[in-house]
Amino acid sequence: LLVAQIIVGEILLIWFFIGSGISGFYSKKVNELYLDASNAKDTFKQYHKLLSEIETQVFVSQILKRKQQVVQTESKKASIIFANFSRVLDAFDQRNNLIIAILGNAFLLRDLQQVHNVEKWVNNYKDKVEDWFYVVAFFDAQNSLANFAFNHPNYVFPEIDRNRNIITSKNLGHPLLKESQRIDNDFNIENQQFFIITGANMAGKSTFLRTVSLAIVMGNMGLPVCAGEFKYFPIKLITSMRTSDSLTDNESYFFSELKRLKFIVDEIKNEDYFIILDEILKGTNSTDKAIGSRKFVEKLVSSKSTGIIATHDLSLCEIEKELQEVQNYYFDAEIINDELFFDYKLKVGICKNMNASFLLKKMKII
Repeated sequence: LLVAQIIVGEILLIWFFIGSGISGFYSKKVNELYLDASNAKDTFKQYHKLLSEIETQVFVSQILKRKQQVVQTESKKASIIFANFSRVLDAFDQRNNLIIAILGNAFLLRDLQQVHNVEKWVNNYKDKVEDWFYVVAFFDAQNSLANFAFNHPNYVFPEIDRNRNIITSKNLGHPLLKESQRIDNDFNIENQQFFIITGANMAGKSTFLRTVSLAIVMGNMGLPVCAGEFKYFPIKLITSMRTSDSLTDNESYFFSELKRLKFIVDEIKNEDYFIILDEILKGTNSTDKAIGSRKFVEKLVSSKSTGIIATHDLSLCEIEKELQEVQNYYFDAEIINDELFFDYKLKVGICKNMNASFLLKKMKII
């Protein structure tokens, strides 16, 4: 009996050292996988709950029904599959228990078993997980959009204009400005028209460009628009409003702007776009700017695109006399009793009042 106990003890000891050696040999790879698994554990628990909510809802919209079917096509629901994987990750997490880590790995190669379970799940569902994540992201986005619509009952949902008039709007405003401070504008632009907008500094040109840009983006997303009335034809949008240089990429401001304009030229070859540009070719001298801007506007008009260009270069407004697609608009500023006043209303024509010199004197810079 004593001999048997000694033999059993020796076998267990050998088993212990062999198991410990095997576990130690793979410990680096196991630790790397465990670190990734630990980072993902909470995510899968959260997604399990989110998928469960999506699976149990009753939808009327066909789009939402199709998205729901993506997480219900497996023999098991996606939420159950995620819940099972969360339990696998919880079991893997128990390796931090000292007793389980030593005895479990020495006698049962427990870490390797858990690694096998994780990799088996990944191999079984790697082609589906991305689709399930996308469905959750889709519903999250839709909830955010619905929340915006609910919180803005005074906004209007766009009407699709079958006549391809790009925008017909009344009281169009910027959604981030308070209603008490916001100045709205009526704005109508037909297909293949280009508006050149001039105006004094701080008169509202850039804010108006952002207002129109946001209206198009919000309309394309199915959101209500900050307007009293908004009809439009869905169209893709390209803007160039805030170009910057880059020391790390060794790019000057002018070259960065040229790259953006080249991108626009390439895009409009194949599709119709609504183009919004704020003061193009700012990085060059006045003569070059006037010549280059004029040629670029002519190219845009010939492309059958539609858009708005804001500029301080009044010579660019001369294009209206030559191209019927081009119209001039402006934002005005008035100096009354040595004070500057803006009405932020879009008007037909060319701005005559510039205020840079006045502001420099007013602030005692000159």
